[in-house]
Amino acid sequence: MTQSGSHDAGGDAACGETPGGPTLPGDRIAGRVDWEAVRQDYLHSGLPQAHIARSHGVSKQTLRSRKQACGWERVVPLERPPNRPAPAGDGLGLPPTPTELRRGRIVKRLYNLLEAKMTEIETRMADAAGRPLSAAEAERDTRSLNALARLYAKLAELDARRRSARPKPRRRTTGRTALMRTGSAETLRAALRGSGPETIERFLSTLSPSELTALHYDFEIWARDDQLPPASSGDGASWTTWLMLGGRGAGKTRAGAEWVRAHARALPEARIALIGETLADARTVMVEGVSGLLAVHPPGARPLFEPSKRQVTWPCGAVAHLFSAEDPESLRGPQFTAAWSDELCKWRRPQETWDMLQFGLRLGEAPRQVVTTTPRPVPLIKALLSDARTVVTRVTTSANAANLAPSFLEAIVGRYRGTRLGRQELDAELLEDREDSLWPRALIERHRVSVAPELSRVVVAVDPPASSGARADACGIVVAGRAVAWPGQDARAYVLGDETVEGARPLDWARAVVAAYRRFEADRIVVEVNQGGELVETVLHQVDASVPVRPVRASRGKVLRAEPVAALYERGLVSHVGMLPALEDEMCDFGLDGLSGGEQSRPGRRARLGSDGSMSVERGRAARRAL
Repeated sequence: MTQSGSHDAGGDAACGETPGGPTLPGDRIAGRVDWEAVRQDYLHSGLPQAHIARSHGVSKQTLRSRKQACGWERVVPLERPPNRPAPAGDGLGLPPTPTELRRGRIVKRLYNLLEAKMTEIETRMADAAGRPLSAAEAERDTRSLNALARLYAKLAELDARRRSARPKPRRRTTGRTALMRTGSAETLRAALRGSGPETIERFLSTLSPSELTALHYDFEIWARDDQLPPASSGDGASWTTWLMLGGRGAGKTRAGAEWVRAHARALPEARIALIGETLADARTVMVEGVSGLLAVHPPGARPLFEPSKRQVTWPCGAVAHLFSAEDPESLRGPQFTAAWSDELCKWRRPQETWDMLQFGLRLGEAPRQVVTTTPRPVPLIKALLSDARTVVTRVTTSANAANLAPSFLEAIVGRYRGTRLGRQELDAELLEDREDSLWPRALIERHRVSVAPELSRVVVAVDPPASSGARADACGIVVAGRAVAWPGQDARAYVLGDETVEGARPLDWARAVVAAYRRFEADRIVVEVNQGGELVETVLHQVDASVPVRPVRASRGKVLRAEPVAALYERGLVSHVGMLPALEDEMCDFGLDGLSGGEQSRPGRRARLGSDGSMSVERGRAARRAL
């Protein structure tokens, strides 16, 4: 091996036209390359040609031509750098998973494609040596080479960071089982995001059908950062509950389903609880929904769903069971390694259901749970937010705009953006009561009961809409009862249920009224006839001619009618039975000037924001009528 000084002099003498060597065809589009720096790296860095070429924005072919023309010979022996991703355990001290191995192969293919693209540009330039390139062509090729070189260097940096990550010991039920973006996923995600459409198209054409399917269902690559749980809590400790507060359509269900999928895939003996507001919600949203458990699995790897058993079984042996928040006692007995609770703020018996679930989370070394919900200031949510073992993610509807219908973004997001309702339902803000609210939330909570006593009278109050259809008013249907009054005591009232329906035709809301009358064994139906008159009674009797209907006509404004009812709450004479989230949200937003933004801003008045959270003027009127 010749000494460094003689090589430096020999190189300059042999390449006397420029400090780095003779003018070659590649210089037309790489005129800004510091060839002296390239030469020094080649002689003294010990890095391979591919790494040196991409770090200086040139192709391997150009570097090879320069080396041969100048007679460069290395001084420092070649050392293999971490320039290409290799299958590894993502720096966690564990053998690679099949998913990580597949990602490594895909990234390697993309690396080759990037190198080929760089070589293609250099070859095109070299073939045109006799024809001077135009300024536009030179600028275009220079930009392309620089972009490819930057992406190549970025991928090498990510891969080197992953390889040098400090090994961390990990329990069986944490780490990969808690869905997180591993190093292999981060590298492939960066490669895809940094590549242009043409490169992506050529890259995808090289993948087999099975590789395309695997890439499509690899959530760690496509997920937003807010759809993946934090690695640890605020103080660096391991978390127990991941609370995801999100707006409508923000991707909460997809995040919850993918978290469960990752847990089942990593832990064959997993036993998972899926808790929805009702069993129907757990099935139609959490399991069979467009973002539910079945949909997030590749066709050949989907678990078996047995509705009669309320059970989801994975081929690896993991099992999930469906539960209803309406039946907390059903959680007494089973035990779980993980749980997914959806729309917790809508549960009628949240604290009881939550308590029973916590007793069941006792399998494995570190049981965990995820909660996906649109926020409401209910006591359980506040308790979770103050728990040091809870990690919180807030996701707005706009974050998922690319996957939402343009009509939804225009009609709903555009209309309610900035309003109090929009801040809660779209921006996932946890809002407290209005300062002038006639029904503070604390007042309702103070007198809430889980079961009503013996009632002497039950009525179904109805405030019917004047029209039907998606843009029509809601039909407010509220059920209330009066307890037996003991001597010397005032009779207490109990709000039993909120059966309000949205966008229903007359016969449909009439059926809902009659169904509530029968289910609650009511004594009478009280209906406001300011809109519709005798026609309202006629529609109800078409459904069931035997139901007793008492028509009433409002003669005073809604605020004047609301104040006496609010006084009953203040005296502690009204209790809500269980949780009535939508009704209570509207009541807490009702002040001396009515609802925030006026009646016309309510979803039930103008548009349907969602059947699971709609809040209408008609609902409030029906509640006041029931009391």
